[in-house]
Amino acid sequence: MNKTDQIFINMCQNILNFGTSTEGEKVRPRWEDGTPAYTIKQFGVVNRYDLREEFPIMTLRRTALKSAVDEMLWIWQVKSNNVNDLNSHIWDEWADSDGSIGKAYGYQMQVKHNYREGMMDQVDRVIFDLKNNPFSRRILTNIYVHQDLAEMNLYPCAYSMTFNVTQRQGADKLTLNAILNQRSQDILAANNWNVVQYAVLVHMMAQVCGMEAGEFVHVIADAHIYDRHVPIIKELIKRESYPPPTFWLNPEINDFYKFTRNDVRVDGYETGPQIKNIPIAV
Repeated sequence: MNKTDQIFINMCQNILNFGTSTEGEKVRPRWEDGTPAYTIKQFGVVNRYDLREEFPIMTLRRTALKSAVDEMLWIWQVKSNNVNDLNSHIWDEWADSDGSIGKAYGYQMQVKHNYREGMMDQVDRVIFDLKNNPFSRRILTNIYVHQDLAEMNLYPCAYSMTFNVTQRQGADKLTLNAILNQRSQDILAANNWNVVQYAVLVHMMAQVCGMEAGEFVHVIADAHIYDRHVPIIKELIKRESYPPPTFWLNPEINDFYKFTRNDVRVDGYETGPQIKNIPIAV
């Protein structure tokens, strides 16, 4: 069994066996029929992926790599908060009539801040530090900006990336590691989607900064399985696991802003059947 599938299975088993039910609590999410969307949740889940060993895309079911990358680039590269700039429709539920999701996600990435080295937005600051001060312990982004929460149509779930560079003895390149902090996650709908997105981001940042991708750590404060997802999860984690595919990132790209969704692929990606029409709580 590949390591990514095993991490996912272990996490789901722990949530189902040792998690806490929110049934009876006052919960915000609702199903389409208006019923409260309760969960089984676990606090403080931490998963580690070594990007030198395998690319962390699950094989129990297919994760749409290009769509996941497209959304990540929408936030980090295009720095947009408008769904009309996105190729998928996953954000339509939270968009207004003009397509805006408010001062959220990409909006926060494009706001420039005054640093000692000059005016930069958060993404450019990360790239600047990785290239000029790689051993800094201050290389991070944060889009959970309290003063703007009232103008966000959805509060950020994955809200902070912290980058950390290490130097392995005898290695030709520095190693780029990163931690993704997430306040809340719908495990069935979003877990591997987010893992894939930010693993790709680490690979991209490493390549444009002349490093190798190392460890990716995913920290989830509230990792939950929705009540209507429990039977689906139980079936999913019993499935056969396939060998991890080979990850490819276009080696010709050395500018983060030149990457497209087509500069990423996985070869030999064999999976179980896709799960269709997953109910989503809003």
